[in-house]
Amino acid sequence: MAGCMPIRILQVVNHMDYGGVEAVIMNYYRHMDRQKVQFDFAISEDSLFPQREEIQSLGGTIYLLPKIVHLKKYLSALKKVIQKNQYQIVHCHMSSLNVIPLYAAYQGKAKVRICHNHTVTHKKEGIRAVLKYMLRPCCKWFATDYFACGKYAGQWMFGRNCVNHGGVYQMRNAVEVERFCYNADTREKIRQKLGLCGKFVVGHVGRFVTPKNHAFLVDIFREVYQKNTNARLLLAGEGELMEKTKEKVKKLGLWNVVIFYGNSDDTASLYQAMDVFCLPSLFEGFPVVLVEAQVNGLPVVVSAKVSDEAKFLDSYDSLSLKETPGEWARRILLGNCKEEQRKQAYQKVARAGYSIGEEAKRLLAFYQSQIM
Repeated sequence: MAGCMPIRILQVVNHMDYGGVEAVIMNYYRHMDRQKVQFDFAISEDSLFPQREEIQSLGGTIYLLPKIVHLKKYLSALKKVIQKNQYQIVHCHMSSLNVIPLYAAYQGKAKVRICHNHTVTHKKEGIRAVLKYMLRPCCKWFATDYFACGKYAGQWMFGRNCVNHGGVYQMRNAVEVERFCYNADTREKIRQKLGLCGKFVVGHVGRFVTPKNHAFLVDIFREVYQKNTNARLLLAGEGELMEKTKEKVKKLGLWNVVIFYGNSDDTASLYQAMDVFCLPSLFEGFPVVLVEAQVNGLPVVVSAKVSDEAKFLDSYDSLSLKETPGEWARRILLGNCKEEQRKQAYQKVARAGYSIGEEAKRLLAFYQSQIM
């Protein structure tokens, strides 16, 4: 009804940094009809939080919570936020840790409690993997609705039968296709800025953490460089394994041909500079970077651990992590996409249902249906 206040949804995230989960939430927030739905955020107090000003400018309220390791304080603080503001919908984005904020939402009498899974796991995560498997069955206890970024992530968290019978809402990692589509002028400018004119650029966007498998990516690039000394590796992101990765790059004598770009709030420009995108992840839920890269028309060479749900273009190439770095390099060097193909790629991704404008409308309809 005209004049009604928007539904306020509490989005619960552990850390708001530069990760893919944060990017997905913000993509939806920017394109949501905020006269009908408004997002508020409950996040850990130790977040880097580069989105603070934007959230405030869009009308969102921010609640800083104690670190989740201080469990009793965390639960108490989140419960108070929910009760004080009478949130009817609490949307939790912490994957296996969702059981914790969902319990607070249950105690706070939120009517709709969404468990949203964005990832899976791998044995190389060590104790984290053990904890994920231990907490996974608990996530259903206090949830009223199940969300996942894709079929693979949904099956891992909620089970194959639940997904196959329509029990999981797929909130697609949609993007603003107009922003990421290929632009020759931007490509020339960013390549000049980074000293990449005339170079063959292998790119990667992601945090320096175990799942992203940067050590193997460096091994792959060494093989690429041995075959083509005109090659360069462009790495965007930061994280706990960044220094270790830099050490390996120096040890292999690649320091002058690898760019550690750091975090960026304009990855759209970085994709323009690339010639091929490589993602040798140990595991992924549904990587938004693959959507962005393919909107830009980049050939992508990715780990077979990534669900083929993320394949939109014929230039998508999937390899086993058991393949040698040399084979990965060979496939990367095959990557070649004509300019006209890159210009048209965004249309295929949009038709597949990954345009944020349409997906934001679908999510809005879901939220509205839950409180009628």
